Amino acid sequence: MNEFMTLEILATFAGLVAAVGIIVQFTKQIITNKFSDAIVRLYTLAISLVLTFVFAGSGAGVENILLTVINAIIVAISAMGAYEIIADPKAKKSK
Repeated sequence: MNEFMTLEILATFAGLVAAVGIIVQFTKQIITNKFSDAIVRLYTLAISLVLTFVFAGSGAGVENILLTVINAIIVAISAMGAYEIIADPKAKKSK
């Protein structure tokens, strides 16, 4: 594999998770300077929605749009979870 990120890779789940994670991490500082952490989560979802609709959209129709939105939510959750595992794997969460 001599290529970095191709359209075929972006059309996969792993490719979308990686792309969302990279984009959010490189631009997160701009968002966190002005807004709270909750906005960063919504920002992650927005990036995920855009990338999923562009590269892995299921087509037209209500069912396909809903399926693409659900896939984008799963991609966003996975990207946030992957960051948590890499950044601080032994973090203890408190309620």
